[in-house]
Amino acid sequence: MQAVRIHRFGGPEVMKVETIDEPFPAGNEVVIKVLAASVNPVDVKVREGKYPPVMETELPYVLGRDVCGEIADLGDEVSSFLMGDEVFAFLSPGHGGYEEFTVAKSSEVAMKPKSLDPITAAAVPLAGTTAWQGLFDLGNLSTGQRVLIHGGAGGVGHFAIQFAKAKGAWVATTVSAADKDFAKQLGADQVVDYRNERFEDMVEPVDVVFDLVGGETQERSFSAVKSGGALISTLSEPDAERAKKQNIRAGRYTAQPNGAQLQEIATLIDQGKVKVVIDRIYDLHQAAEAHQALKEPQVRGKIVLRVLG
Repeated sequence: MQAVRIHRFGGPEVMKVETIDEPFPAGNEVVIKVLAASVNPVDVKVREGKYPPVMETELPYVLGRDVCGEIADLGDEVSSFLMGDEVFAFLSPGHGGYEEFTVAKSSEVAMKPKSLDPITAAAVPLAGTTAWQGLFDLGNLSTGQRVLIHGGAGGVGHFAIQFAKAKGAWVATTVSAADKDFAKQLGADQVVDYRNERFEDMVEPVDVVFDLVGGETQERSFSAVKSGGALISTLSEPDAERAKKQNIRAGRYTAQPNGAQLQEIATLIDQGKVKVVIDRIYDLHQAAEAHQALKEPQVRGKIVLRVLG
């Protein structure tokens, strides 16, 4: 089968399309025939050697953390899926998505949303799970609360806006001027142009700040959180001492695969409460170009690789 692997860390040029053996499942695993795979910032970090779980001893390494496809083989312990089932999955480190067949634990896999084609569905698992866990598992966002989402037009951000609205929260978000209408279409109640407007001057204090930007934006966000609220980031760890003084919870996290949560997300999609936005699509052999595109400042939604089909 064909796979995109790296043998050393570096720029997009280290990515090579190679022929490797097809995988076999362990007892609690499934083999997925990959129709499409998503491209995420973590893939760039892995390629550059900046993602600690993937060390040089793991090379050569197949990139990619989420896929959509069909069940092609089942481990002896798997009873929740059948051969040919259309599924999508957020993969644990060690299993790649940029390949024609991949392995996933059955607990990482969910049935694909019926309303989506495989390419669109492949855009969901990692970004969607990241948004879900940040808002609800760590932020404890609930109906009637207020949330400020930084970077609302990106892969994770565009899901976060919609999830928060689907749960009955009031949503503010920071985006570029070009993305203000896009954010409003996603359901944001208040949209701030981060280049020309200061969110802390415009947004009344919120229960949760969901930080997908980091840096100075994160530091300024402390003033936007209510006492008893939360500042949750996917990037750098917020200042613990400052959080304690202001009586807020603050933390950084890394999303973990969770098939049950992915199935909840699929339900929201099929109910029409969440739409998936694809910025552009590349073929598997164009993975390096997809990585280059991910660095562009105005990516709206997700970038996806077409693998098979």
